[in-house]
Parts: sequence; structure tokens; C-alpha cells
Amino acid sequence: MLEALFQLQAELNRRIGMDTASMKDHFDPQVAGRWINDYLAAMGNELEELRDCTFWKHWCAEARQGRRFELHDLQNARVEVIDMLFFWISLAQCVGLDAADVADLYRQKLGINHARQDQDYAMSTKTEDDNRTVVLNPEGSAPDDPA
Repeated sequence: MLEALFQLQAELNRRIGMDTASMKDHFDPQVAGRWINDYLAAMGNELEELRDCTFWKHWCAEARQGRRFELHDLQNARVEVIDMLFFWISLAQCVGLDAADVADLYRQKLGINHARQDQDYAMSTKTEDDNRTVVLNPEGSAPDDPA
């Protein structure tokens, strides 16, 4: 299923002039950086639109009624989450990832997240050293990866 979504997103991105899927075989850090920033700006807007589906303002009447953070527009919240998925897939493609790469890296990072919980994860002692072990397998490597 994830592979189909990646293909559909690649088609839409090509239609708007951003061949994000091409980054898998022809990685260009300048283009990738520009597209990443474009997609981050778009995703940031979608995050705000999702927040607006809740009563988040501490000064609003709903907050005074004890309803702060209540989700009041479920239908639109669902659409905003899907909008973020569009941009998330595009971001993955911008860094040369396909659906199989995402699944592989997810599983690796999931193991780290479980280990962090087993080790009583604390922000005061956290480093990113364990994240350095999350790497693409050789057949899934981006062209500039040393793997």
C-alpha cells in the first residue's frame, strides 16, 4: 500500500514540476534542499490547520468552559492529516527514500525507540548517537551514501 501511495505522490509532484522520485537515482542536494524547504513550509501550514480543528486558544470561551484542546472538527482534522501525508511522502522522496526504504528505516528506528523506553529515556541524558545506526541497506542506499 505504501508503495502505491509513493507512486501516486510522485505522479502529482511531477505534474507540478517537482520530480521528487528522481532523487532516488539522481540526488541533487541543492534541488533537494529547495524542495524540502518548500514542503516544510506547506506542512507547517497543514499543522496549523489541524490545530485549528481544536479549541487551542487559552483565552477562548471554550477554554474557560473546560474544553481547551477539544477536537471540534473531526472531518477537517482527518483531511489535514492526509494533507500532511502528501507532504511527508514528498519529503521522503526529496531525501532519496522510496516506500521500501521508509519501512526499513522505520523498523530500525522503532527498535531504538523501544530500547530508549527500556532504558528509562530522559531528555537530560539523551544523545543522537543511537540514531547513527539507522542506515539504509546497501541495495536501498541513496547514490551518495557510503554504504
